[in-house]
Amino acid sequence: MNTSIIIQARYSSTRFPGKILKKIGKVSILEILIKRLKKSKNIQDIIVACTSNPKDKEIINLCKKLNIKYFIGSEKNVLQRYYFAAKEFNISNIIRITSDCPFVDIEALDKLILKFHNTHSDYASNTLSPTYTDGMDIEIFKFDLLKERYFINNKDINEKEHVTTGMFSNKKYKRVGIKLDHNYSNLRLTLDTYYDFKILKKLIKYFKSNIHINLEQILNLYNKNKSFFEKNSNRPRNSNMKINLGQKYWIRAQKIIPGGTMLFSKNPDLLLPKKWPAYFSKAKKCNLWDLEKKKYLDIFSMGIGTNTLGYCKKEVDDAVIKTVRLGNMSSLNSIDEIKLAEKLIEIHPWSHMVRFTRSGGEANSVAIRIARAASQKDNVAICGYHGWHDWYLSSNLNNSKNLDNHLMNNLPIGGVVKKLKNTVFPFEYNNFEQLKKIVEKNNIGTIKMEVRRFDKPQRNFLQKVRSLASSKKIVLVFDECTSGFRESYGGLHKKYKVDPDIAIFGKALGNGYAINAIIGKKEIMEACNSTFISSTFWTERIGTSAALKTLEVMKKMRSWERLVKIGLDVKENWKTISKNHSLPIKIKGLDAIPIFNFETKKNDHLIYKTYLTQEMLKNGILASNVIYLSTEHQKKIMQKYYLNLNKIFKKIKNCENEIDNIYSLLDTSVCISGIRNK
Repeated sequence: MNTSIIIQARYSSTRFPGKILKKIGKVSILEILIKRLKKSKNIQDIIVACTSNPKDKEIINLCKKLNIKYFIGSEKNVLQRYYFAAKEFNISNIIRITSDCPFVDIEALDKLILKFHNTHSDYASNTLSPTYTDGMDIEIFKFDLLKERYFINNKDINEKEHVTTGMFSNKKYKRVGIKLDHNYSNLRLTLDTYYDFKILKKLIKYFKSNIHINLEQILNLYNKNKSFFEKNSNRPRNSNMKINLGQKYWIRAQKIIPGGTMLFSKNPDLLLPKKWPAYFSKAKKCNLWDLEKKKYLDIFSMGIGTNTLGYCKKEVDDAVIKTVRLGNMSSLNSIDEIKLAEKLIEIHPWSHMVRFTRSGGEANSVAIRIARAASQKDNVAICGYHGWHDWYLSSNLNNSKNLDNHLMNNLPIGGVVKKLKNTVFPFEYNNFEQLKKIVEKNNIGTIKMEVRRFDKPQRNFLQKVRSLASSKKIVLVFDECTSGFRESYGGLHKKYKVDPDIAIFGKALGNGYAINAIIGKKEIMEACNSTFISSTFWTERIGTSAALKTLEVMKKMRSWERLVKIGLDVKENWKTISKNHSLPIKIKGLDAIPIFNFETKKNDHLIYKTYLTQEMLKNGILASNVIYLSTEHQKKIMQKYYLNLNKIFKKIKNCENEIDNIYSLLDTSVCISGIRNK
């Protein structure tokens, strides 16, 4: 009977693209594997099962060069690829080897083949009781078994990707294995990361380019010099099978993108390390789908607060699509800039002029430049979070903890010009006396602050700030990138009846499209003419057309009223669930962005928050301790959230009472802290 090897191979590895074609000396990883496998005495043939991805042409060319048969099949459905490859080449017994395991031991291969045939088994492997090094995995199974699994479980995502999971664990099949006298499964010789590649190169170099080294030689080296393999030992076996596709891309991203992501708030480790889906393929209303097409309810950030009307709001998207078809950029200006400026001035009658940017960080820097130009003073008093630019981070030049009370802890300041020291002075929200002292001592020209984030203004705080700014001829800037258009039709300052000199809007303004606005009084905004503020992509018109339609839809449905109503309901349900379980929490934040912190005896907020996120994710919900609400968060959807939250709070209370141990309930490590919790 035909017993042949099918090597699973593709170029487009998620974590390390092109890894099997990487060369050690003049020989690629795949070539090393093929040349080693040819030494087996018990196989009829070797077939490389690659994919229809054009990048796999290099694999096909190598097969032709080595006179090796190949099969082209599905890239995603590996189970299907194996089934049709075995069928095409009439293979009765399939030996499965993956192309990222170049040092498969030939002696172990021949031993397993003989045991498979002598015991008349359905499935054989050297991993049933793992003792062989990770990277020497061999599996053998009958074609009839492969056929059965293909037709039974062709829709199972895990089996489609990993082929043999249903064979490996199913006791109805006759399974046999081989193992070593000593357990070496902690030693890693597979190729999944660039670091793995360095170890393989180091190994070949040690054995003087001999690609036919056997397991005994490798283990002798390991026993004599364990430090040779350094960090490659003791990594969980087949760890890549245990993480989702989003996490695989996250590992890949961190190698080529400093920090891994463009927005700190989207760092998966802030939520659920090694488990958070990390990347999305589609979003609609308050649902999104990850890379594996799993659907989730987003009862968390809704694009970090950008989509108050829900994802893919049809009216807004239609307006954008129309703009794209007519042309987004040209050598001339867009009239939409005028229309949007007029609309924002109409909504805020105290303002007279407008400038646009595309990101919040840009808008904050533009506002500071204008305010400094208008006041002709450099020094700024700030309260709240205002982005990543030098002017803001310079607060931490005096004291690395200066900004810790303004949303984020331990903000690093590498690269910030040291000469900016003593130009920006933070003050605490609701601490008017502190602000007064800063103004008196530091020749302040600008006060820049969020109208509100966590706590409500107390003792006429905003009115006092306005009065102080007016009396001292200080430019008052309200940063409403986060708060704008959530609890009023326009800035939150309208709700508190306090007008600034400049206001900044972003996030919700374009319902997911990039648009930020700086609006202000004429005498302040005209200071733009005494400085240089200009950027090419501030003139593209997707953002402005999206904002115009977003404002229209908001006004029509009175979205801010809906958001507040949903938010008040959220806070009330949090109170009820907390009280029912005697689990103390502190509820704060805007009604449209409610947030809570655990305030338990054990003070384990981050641990409990991680557990909450973990359990919600298991039930198809993206959640943490904050919700950026959208109009799509309707009652039926929120009821599912409350039902799950009730169960989670019950478990956490058991941990507080030491009935359960929270660490034993976690499937991963505790999330990192970047956002200020208190």
